[in-house]
Amino acid sequence: MRIAEWLIVLFGSFFIAGCNQRPTPVVDGGTSAASTPVGPIPGAIQQSASYAKDPLATDPVALQDGRRLFNWYNCSGCHGGHAGGGMGPSLRDPVWLYGNRDDQIYDSIAQGRSQGMPAWGSKIPQLQIWELVTYIKSLDTPDEPDPPVEPADETVFNPVTTTSVSGATETQSASLQEHK
Repeated sequence: MRIAEWLIVLFGSFFIAGCNQRPTPVVDGGTSAASTPVGPIPGAIQQSASYAKDPLATDPVALQDGRRLFNWYNCSGCHGGHAGGGMGPSLRDPVWLYGNRDDQIYDSIAQGRSQGMPAWGSKIPQLQIWELVTYIKSLDTPDEPDPPVEPADETVFNPVTTTSVSGATETQSASLQEHK
């Protein structure tokens, strides 16, 4: 019975000692998260934001490595062989859901996106992610390595502009011209 009385006194003293303590601050001298601005501040005074730029943007070797990595990491499995789209969205389009700035593309690769893009930041080194960004930014530009080639049998001559264009759109526009 003495052990039970001893335990009651011990736990009671812990309880009383705990009630007399003041709460300790979590961070001494820190700033509140509520006082930290999250984005552009509305109003007349705008702070200029600086975004991370691709450090390899002008490196032709990084461009070639980015193309190689695009296939090596099987980005082409979702985005298509030349990033024209597949199960994943086209990376050649001018409109991007999560933005097409260098830092936004980097974040999409590193952090992933909710609609099926996995996060690769813990699996791919930062340098290789920047090489992928370099390649993706080169798509549909004269700098693009290994651009897609239009098959000759899908190219139709346009007599109005004397140029060759994609067969589907030219055939449709030609049939509309004939019916007018």
